[in-house]
Amino acid sequence: MVFQLTDEISFPDPHYGEPDGFLAVGGDLSIDRLILAYSNGIFPWYAFREGVIQWWCPMERFVIFPDEIHISHSMRTFIRKGEYDLSVNQAFHEVIRACGEQRMNMEGAWLGEDMIAAYTRLHEQNFAASVEVWEGERLVGGLYGVTLGRCFFGESMFSLVPNASKLALIYLAQVFRENGGELIDCQFETPHLKSMGGRYISYEEYMEYLRKD
Repeated sequence: MVFQLTDEISFPDPHYGEPDGFLAVGGDLSIDRLILAYSNGIFPWYAFREGVIQWWCPMERFVIFPDEIHISHSMRTFIRKGEYDLSVNQAFHEVIRACGEQRMNMEGAWLGEDMIAAYTRLHEQNFAASVEVWEGERLVGGLYGVTLGRCFFGESMFSLVPNASKLALIYLAQVFRENGGELIDCQFETPHLKSMGGRYISYEEYMEYLRKD
């Protein structure tokens, strides 16, 4: 079942959503609604050209545990070359815009101005973070997502040079683990993420991590 949200800041029980995780439509992108959503494993997908905010919550969650991230031999060699610099939260706005521009012509593109504004507000309240990959002073890759407790909810990544997004994810896992992070939510499986250690866990196990102090 797909639910229609109202102005009330609430969500239906995700167990009653569609088998693929499609749960609800409508509502808004306010900070309070977004925080409530992520606190329950729900995330928005706003195909802005269609003007409808969708909310998703798959019962099988594709995640990466920071201490399980797989770094291939070729990536280790690439990292040792030290061609790129990495940072956290130094260019959030530039990263989210680059993610949006890279997907703007895709069907169902979701990173329009409303989504960018919503996640920028989350970032300003320390609920969203970015990782940047630099070639000198040029931003060549990165990712951004939502941070709640010990969990990071990956939203999007971009790469202008080979391996930049992989480098950003590896750096995220290392920094996140060093600061007590335990789980990176990938939202949907991709070959790229699976090759780096992504795997499925149940929604129940997933929620145990979200509820940790």
